Amino acid sequence: MPDQPADPIAISAQNVTLALGSVAILRGVSLDIAHGESLAILGPSGSGKSSLMAILAGLEQASSGTVTVNGVEFSALGEDQLAEARRGRIGIVLQAFHLLPTMTALENVAVPLELAGRADAFDAAARELAAVGLGHRLDHYPTQLSGGEQQRVAIARAMAPGPAILFADEPTGNLDTATGAAVIDLLFERHRASGATLVIITHDPALAERCTRTLRMADGLLSEDKR
Repeated sequence: MPDQPADPIAISAQNVTLALGSVAILRGVSLDIAHGESLAILGPSGSGKSSLMAILAGLEQASSGTVTVNGVEFSALGEDQLAEARRGRIGIVLQAFHLLPTMTALENVAVPLELAGRADAFDAAARELAAVGLGHRLDHYPTQLSGGEQQRVAIARAMAPGPAILFADEPTGNLDTATGAAVIDLLFERHRASGATLVIITHDPALAERCTRTLRMADGLLSEDKR
C-alpha cells in the first residue's frame, strides 16, 4: 500500500485554466481529491476531462492556476521535474495500451522499474502480472495477447511501482463490452488492494456509478459534484 502523507488531500487544483491559442479548453476548474477515494470525471468528448486529467497527472502544464499533488506543487515544475515527480508515485492507464511491441509482457512491466533503479524489477513485475491474472503469459509479446490481456499488462505496469495515485483515461475504449467489464472489475480490485487514489476519465455513466464520487464536466467547467 502506498505511503500517504498526513494531509488528507491527494490532489488539489485551484482555478485551473488551459488554452490552446484562442481556444479555452479548461475555464477555471477547482477541485480537491482525497487520498484513497475513487473518482469518476464524466463528460462527453470535448468537455475537457482528458485535458484535466493530463494536468492533474503532470503530463501537461496548466495555462494558469495551481495544482498540488501529494504536497508537491506541479504548477511550479518544469517538464523534467514533472517527470521525476510522477515516477513511482503516479500510475497512468490509457485507452491505447502503449505497450512496447518488441518486449514481452514481463519486460513491458519490469523495464520501467529497472530504469527507476529497482533491484527486484523482474520479480515485482512477475508478481503484478500474476495479480492481474497473467502469470501464465509473462513471455508473450503484445501481438500474442488479446486486447483485454494487453490492457491488463498496462494496468500491471501502472500498479507495479506502488503508486499513490492511479489515473485511467477511457480504459475500456478499445475493448468489447464483456472484456471491458472484466478490465474495470480488475481496476477496482487493484484499487482496493493497493489503497491508491483512483481517478477514471469516462463518458460512461454506469462506470461512473461504481466510483465513490462523480464529477461532471461540460465546456471546460465542472457542472456537478456527486458523492
